[in-house]
Amino acid sequence: MLPTIHLDCTLRDGGYYNDWDFSPGLVADYLQAMAALQVDYVEIGFRSLKNDGFKGGCAFSTDSFLNSLPIPVELTDKIGVMINGSELSAKQPGLVATLEKLFAPQTQSAVTLVRIACHVHEFETCLPAASWLKAQGYLVGFNLMQVADRSPEEITQLAKKASDYTIDALYFADSMGSLSPKEVTQIIQAFRAGWQGALGIHTHDNMGQAIANTLQAIQDGVTWVDSTVTGMGRGPGNAQTEYLAMALEPYRKNKGNPTKLFELIRKHFKPLQAQYGWGTNPYYYMAGQYGIHPTYIQEMLQDSRYSDEDILAVIDHLKIEGGKKFSLDTLEAARHFYSGEPRGTWSPKSTMQGRDVLIIGTGPGVAKYRSAIEAFIEQHQPYVIALNTQKNLREDIIHARAACHPVRLLADCHEHLNLPQPLITPASMLPEDVQQELKIKTLLDFGISVSRAGFEFHEHYAQLPSSLVIAYALAIATAGQANKIYFAGFDGYGADDPRYKEMETLIKSYQTQTKAIEIVSITPTRYELKTQSIYGLLT
Repeated sequence: MLPTIHLDCTLRDGGYYNDWDFSPGLVADYLQAMAALQVDYVEIGFRSLKNDGFKGGCAFSTDSFLNSLPIPVELTDKIGVMINGSELSAKQPGLVATLEKLFAPQTQSAVTLVRIACHVHEFETCLPAASWLKAQGYLVGFNLMQVADRSPEEITQLAKKASDYTIDALYFADSMGSLSPKEVTQIIQAFRAGWQGALGIHTHDNMGQAIANTLQAIQDGVTWVDSTVTGMGRGPGNAQTEYLAMALEPYRKNKGNPTKLFELIRKHFKPLQAQYGWGTNPYYYMAGQYGIHPTYIQEMLQDSRYSDEDILAVIDHLKIEGGKKFSLDTLEAARHFYSGEPRGTWSPKSTMQGRDVLIIGTGPGVAKYRSAIEAFIEQHQPYVIALNTQKNLREDIIHARAACHPVRLLADCHEHLNLPQPLITPASMLPEDVQQELKIKTLLDFGISVSRAGFEFHEHYAQLPSSLVIAYALAIATAGQANKIYFAGFDGYGADDPRYKEMETLIKSYQTQTKAIEIVSITPTRYELKTQSIYGLLT
């Protein structure tokens, strides 16, 4: 078995989280750690001509940037960069013109290895870059993305095309993190039917298989393998350098010292991981399972607008509609969980016009002030709306429940069926499976649409800035032309919790509406709301 070549691409793949803007101290410590670990190549970052918005030095990895780095002597001739094939396959300025702008002859550069990452449809157009780069003195690798869903015959044909060029390593990436070791073997066999040169693998950890898939690939003859420190990389990340280095010891001539790597992790990468949150989780696992691009999950986890129900609903949408290619437009469309134009059949005015409305939240204040809240309801006779399946009050004094999120509704379906109140929900817009589950429930059909444009109120439906049930409840009361809205049980989150900011933004958005109704919280709240003591409202 040939020795394994270990390439670390932390600063390149990890840059998807911090815009490739690593601190000089981190970069210096990282390079020292890689030298001590005796990795074979360090991929510093991308080399790109695109310059839209601020990105750090590792997004461009220019020769001047590389010359400013304290590269240890042990890493001389071990520095790599990556080009996106989309830049080479573009019609303008053309492949050779682009390469000439990006690369001087190798003798004038700290770079020795250039890898080209491309999708299948870009591969043939990009292959001539190998000849140009080899003529300039560089080692050349090609990283083929999203080959997992290609047939063995298609993979073999791609490999045969690569055989017409001098390529030092032909990689395939487990782009969706969906492969099993058995499937890795099958892909390698397909490549081997058309390619006899060195093979490489780049694994993602959506389903916790990155290390296992890498080791299986080595058993099957792959000699180039990638990893990143703590797995830092797009989506859930990659095979972790700290684990892979130990697992590779039987396959490598040089056994490095991991001490500096562990110091690097403690000092720099654990704080970064706490800040950005890469690493596998159930959402990434599901994305891998259904072939959904991990950037969808990464974007949603970093956007406080997305609740757990939202993320599950988007995954459910993308597994049907397809999500192999990431698009912000597709993500936004997937977030609109309700079918068709907003519509409904029930008018809140029929029960709420000119009447006070009390919305019961899910905070601990409901249980703490239960007796006072029940007395307030009996004395003031507001129309009482409980959110979702809130159960801390007597059932006989709750007039209706409000729920609007399809995933949450499906999860709470059996509870709703056992609760006596009618359910206000966008019934005619819900997915068929949710409608079927609720068909024996009394439903008050008030429609919904979600738009960044904010609130709009209509007789049978409303437009909301988010799918939060409190936004829906506010819209119901407003469309019902209520007199006043009381809140109970809206204690609020800590100021550093992203949900606090989301709720504050929602409340302020509502209060700016010309049709907004005065909101008064009658139990303690952290939100910027007018507050009165419930005890002062009791006679």
